[in-house]
Amino acid sequence: GVGALAGYGEIFYRNTIASGVIPQISLILGPCAGGAVYSPALTDFVFVVENISKMFITGPNVIKTVLGEDISMEDLGGARVHAETTGNAHFYAQSEQECFEQVKRPVSFIPWNNPERAKVVESKEPAAVMNIEDVVPADPKQPYDVRNVIKCIVDDSDFLEVQELWAANIVIGFGRMGGETVGFVANQPMVLAGVLDCDSADKAARFIRFCDSFNIPIITLEDMPGYLPGVDQEHAGVIRHGAKVLYAYS
Repeated sequence: GVGALAGYGEIFYRNTIASGVIPQISLILGPCAGGAVYSPALTDFVFVVENISKMFITGPNVIKTVLGEDISMEDLGGARVHAETTGNAHFYAQSEQECFEQVKRPVSFIPWNNPERAKVVESKEPAAVMNIEDVVPADPKQPYDVRNVIKCIVDDSDFLEVQELWAANIVIGFGRMGGETVGFVANQPMVLAGVLDCDSADKAARFIRFCDSFNIPIITLEDMPGYLPGVDQEHAGVIRHGAKVLYAYS
């Protein structure tokens, strides 16, 4: 009833006023349906677990009744769907224990709140045995994995990729340089030649805004031919999505 909706509103309000002030992390360890799904969507990082996490606004029964479509809870809003297709999840785990271990990683890179800076640790040389010159080919038409470039320059070659499975034509994540946390935004030539599209623009823009809120410097590695052309992208609002990247960087 009205009381329940007011309760949702109170939760969303608290999510909103905390946004950009303290990092917010959500672990989806069961079904999360209806209005409840908006709370994790308002947080900074969402963790999901295979065969356990479920997120959707309307469930399979409602979809069957209204549209006549048959779909399982897993196919509608399971962990892999949100990690690969919707982009609602940032980290994907095979088990709850793996999920709990995953949470420790971003927490080690980010500050507790926006007045603070991320913890500075002892600087280390990159552990990667390759050089950037060996990773990036001389032929501009030949693809390469930009994550290897990042590992050539970050401390101990330790790079935490965020949203690895979604919009893979852009790579985002955390590393350290000189012992200090930095955020990376990099085109991925291995996927669609690193072009920007609606999803990759959203992915980059949200990450940039997070780093800006929490005083994390951003390093951008740019190697792309431009935006993905096509009617589908134009009609999906690539202008609006692309503008989010410009706004975030500005």
